[in-house]
Amino acid sequence: MVAAGILLSRILGLVRNRVFAHFFGTSDAADAFNAAFRIPNFLQNLFGEGVLSASFIPVYARLLGREEEEEARRLAGAVFTLLALASAVLVLLGVLATPALIALIAPGFSGQKREITIRLVRILFPGAGLLVLSAWCLGVLNSHRRFFLSYAAPVLWNIAIIVTLIAFGRSVQGYDLAEYTAWGSVLGSALQFGVQLPPVLGVLGGLTLTLQRQSAAVRTVIRNFVPVFIGRGVVQISAYVDTVLASLLPTGAVAALSYAQVLYTLPVSLFGMSVSAAELPAMARETGEGSELATQLRTRLERGLRQIAFFVVPSAVAFLVLGDVITGALYQSGQFTRSMTVYVWGILAGSAVGLLASTLGRLYASTFYALQDTRSPLRFGIIRVILTVVLGYLFAIPLPSRLGLDPKWGAAGLTISAGIAGWVEFILLRAALNRRIGRTGISGRLMARLWGGAGAAAIAGGAMKLGLQGQHPLIVALFSLGIYGVAYFAITAELGVPESRRVLARVPWFSR
Repeated sequence: MVAAGILLSRILGLVRNRVFAHFFGTSDAADAFNAAFRIPNFLQNLFGEGVLSASFIPVYARLLGREEEEEARRLAGAVFTLLALASAVLVLLGVLATPALIALIAPGFSGQKREITIRLVRILFPGAGLLVLSAWCLGVLNSHRRFFLSYAAPVLWNIAIIVTLIAFGRSVQGYDLAEYTAWGSVLGSALQFGVQLPPVLGVLGGLTLTLQRQSAAVRTVIRNFVPVFIGRGVVQISAYVDTVLASLLPTGAVAALSYAQVLYTLPVSLFGMSVSAAELPAMARETGEGSELATQLRTRLERGLRQIAFFVVPSAVAFLVLGDVITGALYQSGQFTRSMTVYVWGILAGSAVGLLASTLGRLYASTFYALQDTRSPLRFGIIRVILTVVLGYLFAIPLPSRLGLDPKWGAAGLTISAGIAGWVEFILLRAALNRRIGRTGISGRLMARLWGGAGAAAIAGGAMKLGLQGQHPLIVALFSLGIYGVAYFAITAELGVPESRRVLARVPWFSR
C-alpha cells in the first residue's frame, strides 16, 4: 500500500515536472523557482516525515501495541501542538530572513533573478509549514497501519501545480508564471494536509492540543527527535551545498539537477521508502528480549533488503544505459530540447553510483529507529555529509576542467560524489547494526544474479533504443523500457531469484 501510494503520487510528480519543463525548460525562471523551493523545503525536511518516522512513530506504535490508546492519543496531540508552534515561528522567521537566505542558497544569482527568487521563497514558506503538519498525519496513520492515503495525498499537491501551469502557462511566461506556480504549490500543500486530517481525527477519536511534556512518551519523542533533527539539518546543509555549487555552474545547472533529482529519487522513494515505512512500525511493535528480538529484526530486515535490491539494481542500470530514453519521454517537449535531455541523462547516470546504497541504507536506519537509537544514524550521516561536501566540490568545480570537459558537467560530478559518500554511510550502518543483532545483508550470489540479469536486459533494451532512433521519445521509451523490464524479470526468474518468481506468480499468464 505504501508503494502504491508513492507510485501514484510520483506519477503525478513526473507529469508535473513534464508540464513544468514544457513551460520553463532550463531558463532563468526555472533556476529561480527550483532554488526558491529548496529554502522552504529545508523546513519541511527538518520537521517532516523522516524526523517523525524516527522519533514519533516508534514510540506511538509501541503504545498502540501495548493497547495504551489514551496515552497514544495524548502523545499525538502534544506532538502536533509542538510541531505547529515550531513551524509557525520558523515560517515567520524564514519570510523575514529570505534575502539573507538567498545569499546563502544561491550566491550566483543577481539582479532580477535574485529578486524574483526572494519573492518566490516568501510565497512558498507557508506551504512548507502545512506539509510539516501533513507529515504528522502520515505518522499517525502509518502507526495504525493505514498506509495508502498519506503517500497518495501528494497527488493533490501535484494536481494543484499542474492545473496552475496549464491555466496560466499560455498567457503568462517567465518569472510571472513562476510566481503563479508558487501560489499553486501553497494551495496544493493545504489540500494535502486537509485530505488526511479527517481520517486522523477518526483514528484518534479527536485531538487535544496540549503543551504538556511531563509524559514519559513525550519526553522520549523529544529525546529521539533532537539527534534526528540535527542529522536532517546536516543532510540539508549537504543539499544546500549542492545548490550553491550548481548555481556557480553555467545557466541551467540548477534546473537540470532538479529534473534529474525527481527521477533518481523515484526508486529511492518507491522501493527504499516504501519498504522502510512499512517495516518501521512493525519492527517497533516486535516484542522479546536479547536474541529473540534480534532474530525477529534480522528476519524482517533481510527480507526487506532483498525486496529493495531486486527493484533498485535494474533501476540503476536503466539510469546508466537508458537514461536518455527516460529523460526524453518525460521532459523532451517545448522548451526542453534534445541537448537538455542528454545533459540531464549525464546527471542521472551519476546518481546510479550510489542508488543501491541509498535505498538499503534507509532500511538499516529504520531498524535503528525501531530500536529507539537515533544517534547511530546521526553519526554516520554526518560522515556522509562531510564526504559529500568535500567530494562534491572537487568533482563539480576543478575536475571537469582537468578532464577537458564543459564546466556544466560539474552537475554530474555532484551526483557521483553523493553516491560514493552514500556507500560509505551504508557500510558503516550495516557494520554497526551487525554488532547489535548479528550478521545481516544480501548474499553475493543473489547480487550477482541481479546485476547479471539487469546487464543482460540492458543489452536488449539498448539495442531496441538504437533501432528506434529518430522516433518520438515516448515511442522509444515504450519499447526500450518495455523490453528491458520483461527481459529482466524473465532472466532473473530463470536464474532462480525468488523475488522475481513471486512477482511473476501474480501475473495470470505466468501463474498458469
